[in-house]
Parts: sequence; structure tokens; C-alpha cells
Amino acid sequence: MARSFLKPLPDPSPGERPVNPVPPVVVALFLVIMGIEAALSLGGTGMVGGPAAVGWRVALIDRFAFSPAVFDYVVEGGRREAGFLIRFVSYAFVHGSVTHALFAGALLLALGKFVGEGMGQLAALAVFLLSTVGGAVAFGALLDGLVPLFGCYPGVYGLIGAFTYLLWLRLGLAGENRLRAFRLIGTLLAFQLLFGMLFGANPIWVADVGGFVVGLAVATILAPGGWAALRARLRAR
Repeated sequence: MARSFLKPLPDPSPGERPVNPVPPVVVALFLVIMGIEAALSLGGTGMVGGPAAVGWRVALIDRFAFSPAVFDYVVEGGRREAGFLIRFVSYAFVHGSVTHALFAGALLLALGKFVGEGMGQLAALAVFLLSTVGGAVAFGALLDGLVPLFGCYPGVYGLIGAFTYLLWLRLGLAGENRLRAFRLIGTLLAFQLLFGMLFGANPIWVADVGGFVVGLAVATILAPGGWAALRARLRAR
């Protein structure tokens, strides 16, 4: 059940775990991503799948990654085949390397835990999936060509957006500066800017920012009391 940020946290009961476990749906996402990466990594070393397995990663990226060309086919070309539509989500489950997948998985567990505790695990799943789609839409709408998008970072950035909103609520209730809630996303974007200056710009940041914006927007509705608060603000206007 989602934890309300409008009330103080209760004192822990005797025998209660001091640290809440990661929501099962977040664990399931993590295991799917790690399972795919384990198969690709083992195949790349020739330990499973035989000689043909060396090309599994390239084949999966080619089949399930997203690109601006896919966006053009679907939106401008009106092509609604499942093979194109699934790419708006499937790209999140294929990564470029073990390191790429492990770092993304660690962020998914950490942020998924916070968002799951604050909003509920189904809401956390919705944030992740909608942000994944939103990141793909931003990537396809703002860029051109066949630049591939893969990895779950846009979905993770969506969880960062939801976490930012929950922190924004908590800081407001405490009478503190709400802008502090945006420190995490500001730091991450600063790192991306620095790496872009040192090693060349990577257009993936467009999808990350798109995922963050979608996650932030979705959280305003799915957070505890969020829908009622939104209706109250709309009526006030």
C-alpha cells in the first residue's frame, strides 16, 4: 500500500523490519532485465547458444530498439504493426553491455523502492512504463535518423521524476525549500553535460529528459491524494 506523505510516519512495531523490502513488481522488472542481460553476456562469451549466440545482442538491439525512424513509421506513416509499436517499450529491456545493465538495474531497484513505498507498486510500474513510452516519443519527435535507443534509463528517469514530486510534497509540508527536490535530476543532467563535453554528445539524454517529465506529470495524479488535489486545483481555476 502507498505510504501517505501527508501524515507523519508511525513508530515501528516490535518485530517489524527496519528496512522495507523492494516492491515485488520492481524486483520482477529487475530480474527480467538481468535475465536478458545474463543470456546475452553468456552468449557473447560462447558459453551458451553456440557460435551463433555471439550475435544475440546485436540481433536483439536491431529487433527491439527504438529509433526516430520507427517514430516516423508509426506517427507519420500510419503503420501500426505490433513489431513497430512494441519498440516503444521493448527497448528498455535490452542493454549495450553488462555495465550498462547493472547500473540501470541498481537505479531501478533504489528508485523503484522509494516510489513504490510512496505511491504503491502498481503506480511505480505505471510510472516506469509510461515514462519509457514518453522517453521514446521525445526521442523520436526531436531527433532524426536511425540512432538506436535502448536501455531502461528513460523509465528510471521517470521514477526519478516521481521521486522528485514525492520529495517536493514532503519538503512543502515541512516548510522547507521545495526546489531542493530537483537536486537529483539537476546533478544527473550536469554529469551528462560534463560527459558530453568530454566524450561527445549522446542524444540519449533527450529520452531521459522525456522520461523524467512524464514521470513527474504522472506522479501528480498517482501519488496519494494526487487526483483529488488535481481536481481541486482545476476547480479553483
